[in-house]
Amino acid sequence: MRQLSRRAALALSASGAALTIVGWNEGAFATAKEAADDIAKFTGGKTAEKAKISIELPEIAENGNTVPLSVAVDAPMTAENYVSEILVVADGNPRPGVATFHFSSMSGKAEASTRIRLATTQNIIVVAKTSKGEFFTGQKQVKVTIGGCGG
Repeated sequence: MRQLSRRAALALSASGAALTIVGWNEGAFATAKEAADDIAKFTGGKTAEKAKISIELPEIAENGNTVPLSVAVDAPMTAENYVSEILVVADGNPRPGVATFHFSSMSGKAEASTRIRLATTQNIIVVAKTSKGEFFTGQKQVKVTIGGCGG
């Protein structure tokens, strides 16, 4: 029986890992229907009005692993009427639901900032829910490049 050298064993394990990763990524991205289903679940099937949401994202993200995102909803934050939740959906990620932010009337403003991971060029959809059961939405596309090359 022939023994593998250390170099051959490392090469073999690297090849196996590469095949595993390639096989895992096939079909790993969400469909537009899955993103729409997440939004419908959040809204209870109600239609969201396209208004009142400001989305700050770079037009081109050179590194999809850490994309800065800021969202704000232009709405009152009173005890009677306030933004209670904001849902962020990325329609090209393996799991479309990226983040959910929760607010109360005491939050002062319905604003949130974070960094998100994006798998590919895609639309970021933001849906806000008010305490009165109204829904508002906004959308922005982000082009994710790999190593500074178009993606």
